[in-house]
Amino acid sequence: MIAAELLVLRKRPATWILLGIWTALGVFFAYVIPYALDDAPGGVRPLLPGALAGTLAEGFPFFGGVFALMLGVFAVGSDDVWDTWKTRFTQGPGRLSVFGAKLAALAIVLVPYVLCLFAVGAVASIVIAQAEGASAAFPSAWLLLRAMAAGWLVLAAWAALGVLLGLVTRGTSLAIGVGILYALVVEGLVSALAGSVDVLEPVGEVLLRANGYSIAATLGASVADIGSNGPGSFEGPFAGTAQAVGLLIAWIAVFLALAAVLLRRRDVA
Repeated sequence: MIAAELLVLRKRPATWILLGIWTALGVFFAYVIPYALDDAPGGVRPLLPGALAGTLAEGFPFFGGVFALMLGVFAVGSDDVWDTWKTRFTQGPGRLSVFGAKLAALAIVLVPYVLCLFAVGAVASIVIAQAEGASAAFPSAWLLLRAMAAGWLVLAAWAALGVLLGLVTRGTSLAIGVGILYALVVEGLVSALAGSVDVLEPVGEVLLRANGYSIAATLGASVADIGSNGPGSFEGPFAGTAQAVGLLIAWIAVFLALAAVLLRRRDVA
């Protein structure tokens, strides 16, 4: 079943369109704009290969999260749009087996979303290093591996939210709209006000954006750069690595458990 779900995602144009746009925008905002405007905190150092892990990690909690959310919505919402749930559920496997295969395929597809950004980002950083006559040495393989794993975890949390929204709304358009509204308005406002409104601080600490940026900061992302990152800006509160990873895993479990319960009990006739 996983192979079949992978084929569905692989044949869906939206999967590759989102991957292409995410990779292009990720490198554009991480390297092209800061280098062209010469406004990167710390000068050109964050744009060199040695800072690859932290520089790219900054883009996952918000910009990458929105693309992962849309991918999650398409993965399950399209079955409601095309009314294919009934066909899937009458082929033999139970509902949760079908849902589990779909989630496994989605988790696998998220891997290229991480690898492509790191590959293109590495090329961009080498070009900048050559242009500046600076060192082109990359960070340790262990740091890069941790950064990629962290990026996948952040994307997985947002994709899980997309899966839940796709099932709740029984479609794609409304789910994507609600998801983007949540990312921009709810998480954005709570994060912006957490430092000045005491009651919002504990709320801000458990949000997806807060924990994603907390992990990025431990990987070498510049806190000053995160705080000035446009609609994805975040100035705190930052959590410890263990807490951030634990909360992201917890959110994934909550989103997917709610989605599984909803799918199991829903009338799809």
